[in-house]
Amino acid sequence: MRWTPVSSRAVSSCVVVVVAFLFVSVVHAHTIDVGAAVKECFFEDLHTEDKMTVTYQVAGGGHLDIDFWLSGPGDRVMNEQRRRDTGTYSFTAEVDGRYTYCFSNEMSTVTGKTVSFNVHGVMYVEDDGHTAPIEKEIRTLSQALEAVKDEQEYIVVRERIHRDTAESTNSRVKYWSIVQTLMLISVCAFQVFYLKRFFEVKRAV
Repeated sequence: MRWTPVSSRAVSSCVVVVVAFLFVSVVHAHTIDVGAAVKECFFEDLHTEDKMTVTYQVAGGGHLDIDFWLSGPGDRVMNEQRRRDTGTYSFTAEVDGRYTYCFSNEMSTVTGKTVSFNVHGVMYVEDDGHTAPIEKEIRTLSQALEAVKDEQEYIVVRERIHRDTAESTNSRVKYWSIVQTLMLISVCAFQVFYLKRFFEVKRAV
């Protein structure tokens, strides 16, 4: 049997891909129900130079709008988005501490909202000058994979919203068609009955 030598570049590429999949952070989409006149808050404890991204999408309820804001240590508001159906916010922590983000439906007194969101972050690691090129490639690829996963989850939520909207529209059209048909039958029956009574009265005279 004859063995074919494998280039070191090919081996390095395979190692990068395999290790990147091992080190990539697991990012899950979360879905919560925010009741009428209610707000839901969550927090993350970060260190200086850590990076964090919050992406959200209103999946159902009312006008598909929600209030979102994120505050840092000392309750300093860093970002605020009002009555949005979708949004994203990325930042780099300037100080150590607790960073809180909230979804508020306090503007609505009747309708609850369903919100899908995901959060992912990148832990800051100081470059000591001895980082191997392959490790840098792994970090870059890991961040790219997280971005792709976030985009995929966003597309899934959007597709579900559009599907629900289409199904709701189809149901309304169907029921309105049934109502129109019943109204048409009722009008025809009334006209037949009225004409029949009209001719019976004329004949009696």
